Amino acid sequence: MADQDVSVTPYWELTFDADGDVDRGQRDRLLGEVVERGVKDLVFFAHGWNNDRSGATRLYSRFFEPFPALAPGAGLGYVGVLWPSMRFSDEPIPDLPKSVVAEVPAAARPVLDKGTRHALLEVFPGRATVVEQLARLLDQQPDESASLEEFGRLVRLLVEVRPQGPQAAFAADTLAEGVPEGDPEMLFGDTVAMCGEFAEALAQSENGSGAAAAAVQPQLWDGGKELLRQATYFAMKRRAGTVGERGLGRAVGQLAHTAPDVRVHLVGHSFGGRLVSFALRGLPEGVRTVKSVTLLQAAFSHYAFAARLPHDTRSSGVLNGQHKRIDGPLVCCHSRHDSALGTIYPLASRMAGDARAITGFGVGSLLGKKWGALGYGGVQAVKGTRSYLLADALKARLPSSGCVNIDAAAVVKRGGPPAGAHSDICHRELARVVLAAGRIA
Repeated sequence: MADQDVSVTPYWELTFDADGDVDRGQRDRLLGEVVERGVKDLVFFAHGWNNDRSGATRLYSRFFEPFPALAPGAGLGYVGVLWPSMRFSDEPIPDLPKSVVAEVPAAARPVLDKGTRHALLEVFPGRATVVEQLARLLDQQPDESASLEEFGRLVRLLVEVRPQGPQAAFAADTLAEGVPEGDPEMLFGDTVAMCGEFAEALAQSENGSGAAAAAVQPQLWDGGKELLRQATYFAMKRRAGTVGERGLGRAVGQLAHTAPDVRVHLVGHSFGGRLVSFALRGLPEGVRTVKSVTLLQAAFSHYAFAARLPHDTRSSGVLNGQHKRIDGPLVCCHSRHDSALGTIYPLASRMAGDARAITGFGVGSLLGKKWGALGYGGVQAVKGTRSYLLADALKARLPSSGCVNIDAAAVVKRGGPPAGAHSDICHRELARVVLAAGRIA
């Protein structure tokens, strides 16, 4: 990709497939040019849910735009990580033009729009018949519960609950006595009950704090569409771990061999946060070129880096200790305005076997402590973790190692339901956080 297509230079792209295999031409170009271009600090950014390359590169261009002025003498280089993910078109992204963010009229919900259908076909090839059947049920919305059960069966078929190939090993965020916990209740429990709980959660999100609880009433097929959305994102979450460990981690290792003096900084949004975190696990032994990791509204468990879980001391995070692979800090930016992670994520992440019934307008508070996300409340249960408000973090010298939580709610605050402020990340202040984490000046 030409540098002039984005706001910064030098800029490279690395494209990975679902199993983590890299585009070798792009990789070789990066390895061959990074020293030649005088790069001292190389910032990798991995997107989260996203529909196409143009959307990802516009996000990267917008996020990277402040960097040259903030660190004019730093010798910066930039890498956009592209991987097969998707976004439902009814989720607005602040700061991106409407040509990238398709708007769906409220009256059309929960029908799958053309853009979302196309995205599903792109990320789940060979499932065209299943996608059409799902879309038809959402169009017709039959009353009988048997139709919702059939809908659930089709959802499980679409996302391949037990996938073939390497992705099967990357679903879990936590380990129980060393065994991955990766079976969410939403894919193994009662479909009708699950759709009802998602419908309640959506109504909570639409109604804000619940003060106007009568404004929006839960609709079961709204919950059905949300089940499809969250099951799809479960597959993307699994894929992010695969691409991180098998793809990006290896590529960073190759870069360390070719250009050992280049300092690497990993940035990830949403599932991209999971991708760059799993890249740490994929680093070759002895590689110490990663100088910082910054997670923006990361969509995976807040216990992922924990040695022991507070509610079960026999269990640990799947990335326990991996932050020590960084020769610098792991910085986690989080916001209470992210309703995708604060309300829906805990419900979607609840593991099979947690049979607690969720009703009313308190999903986040009931499930968040156990099943919460990094992007909503920050890193949990990791000794020595430091916490800052964004304004204080920008004044302070951040710790040189360990985990750091930064409450970014002062800027990460725009966005309506169902995702809230989940994608509100293009801010000069967050660019400053990345630079501060990496000690780039």
